Amino acid sequence: MMGRISECTPLISWTGPAVIQDTASANLEWEGTLSPGQQKASDKLEQMIDEQSELLIWAVCGAGKTEVLFKGIEKSLQQNKRVCIATPRTDVVLELAPRLQEVFPSITVLPVYGGSEDRHLYSPLTISTTHQLFRFKQAFDLVILDEMDAFPYSVDHALQFAVHHARKPASAMIYLTATPDASWKKKCQQNKINYVTIPARFHQHPLPVPEFLWCGNWEKQLKKGRIPKVIVEWVERRLHSNKQVLLFIPKIAYMKNVKYVFEQLTTKIETVHAEDPQRKEKVQKMRKKKLDLLITTTILERGVTFSNIDVAVIGAENQIFTESALVQIAGRVGRKKDYPSGDITFFHYGKTNSMVAARNQILQSNKEAKEKGMLL
Repeated sequence: MMGRISECTPLISWTGPAVIQDTASANLEWEGTLSPGQQKASDKLEQMIDEQSELLIWAVCGAGKTEVLFKGIEKSLQQNKRVCIATPRTDVVLELAPRLQEVFPSITVLPVYGGSEDRHLYSPLTISTTHQLFRFKQAFDLVILDEMDAFPYSVDHALQFAVHHARKPASAMIYLTATPDASWKKKCQQNKINYVTIPARFHQHPLPVPEFLWCGNWEKQLKKGRIPKVIVEWVERRLHSNKQVLLFIPKIAYMKNVKYVFEQLTTKIETVHAEDPQRKEKVQKMRKKKLDLLITTTILERGVTFSNIDVAVIGAENQIFTESALVQIAGRVGRKKDYPSGDITFFHYGKTNSMVAARNQILQSNKEAKEKGMLL
């Protein structure tokens, strides 16, 4: 949200000389190295900045997109250009801002989201929600749109307008996604946009491929306070081997019954959803290994990393589990270099086109990565 505003509140814009903050000495302070896939994307990004053009970076979940941006941002800052990274979600702003501040310590990185105290200040590097970009008019020389497929940006034309409204007439625009929709895939196939793919993760291990397991009419059983045996046994095996489990379900209404069943196996269990006031605390408990099992809606399909987990979806045939959502959910597994593999299982009462398409997309990425020599 933009914050409180009424129709009689004036909207003021500056028409004088452009504000320029000297950032020519804004050096990147990062000692990491890029994988071959990351390096290719980073080089292409710098080229698009020079050409003031547009680029789609199609990178698999866990590819290390943020690190790909570092050199392009440094180049822009050293040319005294103003940079914005935009994202549909406040969580991502709060995660990215300290990471960018750490690698660019000589400048002030400004996080901008609904309620942020300093959102009226000037910064050469702004990390903003897409909602807040209504505040900016032709302000940025480089706009990087992260998670372009995420709700609500993906369906809100006003937000899409806001992002483009915030660009200077001569500027570069970079789109980042792991799951482009059909229209963007078509643009790539028809060469209507510059694009680069990163089909492998930064640790150069293949993406875990989903397994489909039929579980019968799980909803009918759940109403009776039961869960199909195949699901219970799947979870039980992991708990016995001290492996954390992230369990996705399609509706908040099912959470109470699902939790009740699994409380018979472990007391270290929580549920989380978008309106949960303790959402951040519960995710942190999972990160700190204080939970064995976290039951969630699609709210955790993206933007979270746990070091060593197996993931399952109950009712993967539900329409809320789109191809994009299922690819992102599968992308929670094997993200860390120390734990590059894991199990992702779709429990279902009938396969859907989305399930098949999600698995095919992951298989295709692994095939492309192997052919390009991007896997160990």
